[in-house]
Amino acid sequence: MAYLLLDRGRRRLVGAMAGVMLVILSGCTSLFFYPDNRQYVTPDQLRLAFEEVQLSTSDDEQLYGWWLPAEGQPQGTVYFLHGNAQNISAHFLNVSWLPGAGYNVFIIDYRGFGMSTGSPDLEGVLIDSMAGLDWALDRSDPLPVFVLGQSLGGAMALLASHEANRKPEGLIIDGAFAGFRRIAQEKLNQSWITWALQVPLSWLIPANREPLSIVGKLDLPLLFIHSNVDNVVPAHHGRLLYAAASPPKQFLATETPHAATFAVDEYRQTVLDFLLQHRNSAADRQIAHSQSAAESGVSDEKSERHAR
Repeated sequence: MAYLLLDRGRRRLVGAMAGVMLVILSGCTSLFFYPDNRQYVTPDQLRLAFEEVQLSTSDDEQLYGWWLPAEGQPQGTVYFLHGNAQNISAHFLNVSWLPGAGYNVFIIDYRGFGMSTGSPDLEGVLIDSMAGLDWALDRSDPLPVFVLGQSLGGAMALLASHEANRKPEGLIIDGAFAGFRRIAQEKLNQSWITWALQVPLSWLIPANREPLSIVGKLDLPLLFIHSNVDNVVPAHHGRLLYAAASPPKQFLATETPHAATFAVDEYRQTVLDFLLQHRNSAADRQIAHSQSAAESGVSDEKSERHAR
């Protein structure tokens, strides 16, 4: 029996070390991406209208997504970026309530997830997030587009919105981590096998795109959501991001498990209030811009008549 226990312990150690080597060889990608192609729940099972979407990225990957139209007159569009595991069919329940509240929903799978082509890495998933944002802005025009990102998707929402030429109207960041290196170190620190490797392994992750370093550069309304009992991405990550962000900004502290925010009606309402507030701000700006353009046209016409 002692021999069997020793053998079992050795097997666990070998397996753990093999996992560490896999992380090293993959540049820590395995710390962030756990895709699958299983089908969990589809919109039609919930009697929701939807369209299947395929779009191409700048590096020729094909992304698969769903467009869920608003019920009734649409008030805007929410572009949803999901977390680091499974695929859209496991995540869309987080936003399946939004069409009934008057918002279109657009959700994509990153490369390597679900029916999207390719293999995920940080740079590629950022390209995917930006491609989806462009698509949502084109499809929704002239309605405002907001980005809702959960966990990894929250980090990608910040990065994509920073790098994009065309900006969304606002961001909702739910359970996101403040930095890829920071969360990698924290996760590696949880095991005695990887404890000593937390610093060298985390340095394999590129440092040029960290959410905490860019959030203060965003000139967008921001709603940060983070649970006080989140045991996947601890709450201090959300508070760090909020502290570094520029106004206008809000922070909603919740008491739900990781990525389970929208199981609670009260938290849904906070999001709807945020969307309404900044949707109206967008409409006011559009009216002001139209009036300014009209006044400019009248002024030009008067100048032409005077010149004659």
